[in-house]
Amino acid sequence: MHTGTPVTVLGLGLMGGALAGAFLRAGHPTTVWNRTSAKADDLVARGATLAGSPAAAIAAAPLVVVCVSDYDAVADVLDGPLDGRVVVNLTSGTPSRARAFAEEVARRGGGYLDGGIMAVPDAVGTADAVLVYSGPRPLYDALEATLGRLGAGLHLGDDPGLSATHEMATLVLMWGMLDGFLNGAAILGTAGVSATAYLPIAQRAVGTVAGWLPEYARQADDGIYPADDGTLDTHLAAMAHVIEESESLGVNAQLPRLVKALAERAVTAGHGGSGYAALVEQFRKP
Repeated sequence: MHTGTPVTVLGLGLMGGALAGAFLRAGHPTTVWNRTSAKADDLVARGATLAGSPAAAIAAAPLVVVCVSDYDAVADVLDGPLDGRVVVNLTSGTPSRARAFAEEVARRGGGYLDGGIMAVPDAVGTADAVLVYSGPRPLYDALEATLGRLGAGLHLGDDPGLSATHEMATLVLMWGMLDGFLNGAAILGTAGVSATAYLPIAQRAVGTVAGWLPEYARQADDGIYPADDGTLDTHLAAMAHVIEESESLGVNAQLPRLVKALAERAVTAGHGGSGYAALVEQFRKP
């Protein structure tokens, strides 16, 4: 039985379908739309209503959740009047586009929250999913219980661009960790060590580094970089060894070369005796 706030979900890819499914399980009357209507078949069988157009879907509910391929697609599906509607855009994009959409939705009589999903589709609707939102706090507060059906929510601030900015920062962090693991696995592979065998050490190393982050965050904010875990000069020597060995093994050395180049710039700027967190100054430059 559907007794919750009516919601509309525009876009039924893997993530959009998971969002709609979470609302349905929580008892919300759910209207859906997708360019390929067959993607709605399972949701309709579970009680969703398939709209014939984006405009019809938007008219069906006060809360409109959008999860499509990109912001151009968002512009295409946000069709018709938005009076009295709140658009929650969970599509990946840029902060500037998020701010522009917030202004456009306001001009058309609606409210706007931008958001990011820090979870895989299977986790949506469970305690393992975290979703971040940015936009007017009163708007988020009014919807918090309904949006909570998707996972734990975190409001980042009134600036609609903050969700996209956080998503970009988190993607860079994720790619850095994954690239480092895969690069390390390639090096070990030359010695006949499998990535699976490397896993226990890699997981412990990731945990160790995670434990350093609070102190690194303080140093990045304060602009003071004590060499508590080694100077940049010491790290540079180790980077040179990794590059030399990678080249001798026939392994791609682009990643350690990039890391070493950034460290060399920091040393040139006078941070040879500083700790590794001094590299933040290099990332802040164009």
